[in-house]
Amino acid sequence: MKLLDHLEEWIMSLMLLAMTSLAFMQVVRRYIFNTGYSWNLELTTVCFAVMIFVGISYGVRVGSHIGVDALVRIMPEGMRRASAILVVLLCLVYVGFVMVGATEYVSKMKDVGIEFDDMPIERWQVLIIMPIGYAMVAFRFLQILWNLVTGKTTSLHLADEAADAMKLKADEEAA
Repeated sequence: MKLLDHLEEWIMSLMLLAMTSLAFMQVVRRYIFNTGYSWNLELTTVCFAVMIFVGISYGVRVGSHIGVDALVRIMPEGMRRASAILVVLLCLVYVGFVMVGATEYVSKMKDVGIEFDDMPIERWQVLIIMPIGYAMVAFRFLQILWNLVTGKTTSLHLADEAADAMKLKADEEAA
């Protein structure tokens, strides 16, 4: 599991580094040397897509996706756990729909064989990140479901912006 955790982090970091480097290189070439690469924007977009689809999985893992859980917080622990299981199951259904649609889309793009405008790469070879990314998301939700069913946790541990803001304020006042 730790290998997958670190792989997600490394992929996102490398994609961000690549995007920043490509943008910087293009700005320097355009404004200093009055030239540029035609493929730069497409490659930056590819890096962004990879970062986003891996980032969705990472966000599920670390609980950074925002959820509205005001009602859930006032429920007894047993109901809270049951509602969390229901929510995860609904999320898995949604992820399944998106994965099926993304897989069909990638398959059709492969059949058509369209390449990028400025890079000699077929689009399906990049778009494959969509079903792969959502498979990673499904895996993360299955991990959460397992922890809920086995009693290791009772909630989804979603981001709590209000609690974070209150903690930040308390830290500022203490300093």
